[in-house]
Amino acid sequence: MSTRTLGAPETAPAVEPVARRRTGTLGRVLRAAALTAFALAFLFPFYYMFIGSLQAEPDTSPAGAFPTGGLTLGNYREINAEIHLLRSLVNSGIFTGGVILGTVVFGLLAGYALAQLSFRGRGALFNLVLLVQVVPFQLLLIPLYVLIVRGYGLADSYLGMILPFLINTTAVFVFRQFFLQLPPDLFAAARVDGASELRILWSVALPLVRPALLTVVLLTFIGPWNEFLWPFLITKQTDMQPLAVSLANYLSNVAARAANPYGAVLAGACVLAAPAVALFVAFQKHFTSTNIGSGVKG
Repeated sequence: MSTRTLGAPETAPAVEPVARRRTGTLGRVLRAAALTAFALAFLFPFYYMFIGSLQAEPDTSPAGAFPTGGLTLGNYREINAEIHLLRSLVNSGIFTGGVILGTVVFGLLAGYALAQLSFRGRGALFNLVLLVQVVPFQLLLIPLYVLIVRGYGLADSYLGMILPFLINTTAVFVFRQFFLQLPPDLFAAARVDGASELRILWSVALPLVRPALLTVVLLTFIGPWNEFLWPFLITKQTDMQPLAVSLANYLSNVAARAANPYGAVLAGACVLAAPAVALFVAFQKHFTSTNIGSGVKG
C-alpha cells in the first residue's frame, strides 16, 4: 500500500511577471530613446549656431555642423572691436535689471491687492489689466516717445529706457492667480495676530509663490533683453545702447564687410542668447510646486 504525502502544490514558473518586467524595461528604453532624440533635435540649432560662430571660413551646408578644420574666436574679437561687448552687456544689464525690479515690485503689490484685498472697483480694475494685455506695444510707441522724450526730458538716459516697462500686466496677472490659490486662513490668522498687509505679503505670501516669482523674472528678462527698437529711439549714443541695439547696428552696417559675415552673425546671436540660456539653466531646477496648504492646520 503506497502512501502519498499531501503538501503545497507545485507552483508554475512566474512567466507573466517576468514578461511584464521585460515589457516595462523595453518601454522605459524606448521612452528614453525618444526623449533623447527630441532633446538632440532641440539642442542642434544652438550647437550649429555656436559651431558656426567659431569657423574661420563660412560653410552654410549641413556638413558645416561638423567642421574638419580648426576653430577660432576671430569672429568674437571682430565684434568686440566694433561694439565693445562688455560695455554693451553692462548697458543691457542695467536696462533689463531695472525693468525686472520694477515688474516684480509693482506686480507683487498689484497682484496681491487684486487677489486678497476687498475694495470697490476691484473687478473693473482687473478687467482693465486684461484689456491692456491685448494692446500691442507698437501702438503706444509714438505717444510714449513723445511723453518720455519731450514731456519728461529723459532722452539719452537709462530711466527713459526703463520707465515704459516698469509695470507689466502679465506679471500682475500671474501673481494674482498664484495669490488666489493661497488658503484664506493663512491671511486671516496673520491679520488676527496684528500683521499689516505689507508684512503679510512679505512674510506669508511671498515665500509660497517662488515658482511664480521665477516665472515672472524669466518672462520679463526675455523682453527687455531682446528689445532694440525702444532703446534705439531713446538714445543714439553708442556708449549707452544695450547689446541688442549694438548687435543690430553691427549686423546691418558692419557684418557684411567682415572676413566671415556668416560667422559674425552667428557670433552675435551667441552673445545675445548666452545670458538667457544661462538664466534658464540656473532657474529651471527651482520650478517646483509649492505646498500652499502646509501652513493650514487640519
